[in-house]
Amino acid sequence: MGAEAGAEKATTQRRGQGARERILTAAARLFAEQGITATGMEQVAAEAPVSKRTLYLHFRTKSDLVLAHLRALAESGSTLAGVLTLEGLDPRERILRLFDPPVTDAAVARGCPFIDAAAEFPDPESPIHAYAREQKLLMVRLVAALVTELGCEEPDALAEQLVTLADGAASRAMVLNEADYGRHARAAAETLLAHASPGTG
Repeated sequence: MGAEAGAEKATTQRRGQGARERILTAAARLFAEQGITATGMEQVAAEAPVSKRTLYLHFRTKSDLVLAHLRALAESGSTLAGVLTLEGLDPRERILRLFDPPVTDAAVARGCPFIDAAAEFPDPESPIHAYAREQKLLMVRLVAALVTELGCEEPDALAEQLVTLADGAASRAMVLNEADYGRHARAAAETLLAHASPGTG
């Protein structure tokens, strides 16, 4: 009897995990297509599909769902920060990969999801805005470490310049619906790196 109860519990847990993943997948798709604010919890439940009760068992509030969505993005390695930790690439190539078109099935170009989230939740004290800020600060730390490894001059200032280029390119790609807009910023990044590299000046 104990074994049966254990098996039933394990089955319930698996189902719960599947529902959570479906909810996050649905939320990611809807947030990208129509924005966070315009997406309601009922719409996410219908898209998943799960009951509203199941949705609220996993995410008590919409803010909880948005934070989980952003954390899942960060952990996926598919964000700009994720590009900077790719294995098998030298530091310079990792930096320049920031300007490659994103790998996505979306019919239209998307900007940085963390910038988008911060714009939709503009209060700096908002947990969502704060998490987006953490990811942007992580990005600049990763770039600073890479340019330090390359021996570049003034690595902290250079890192800020490079991430500003990357974020600006992502935003313009979205506004102009031009997925490969980053090529313009890449050319500027190559110039910055060349000027800051050892032996130049």
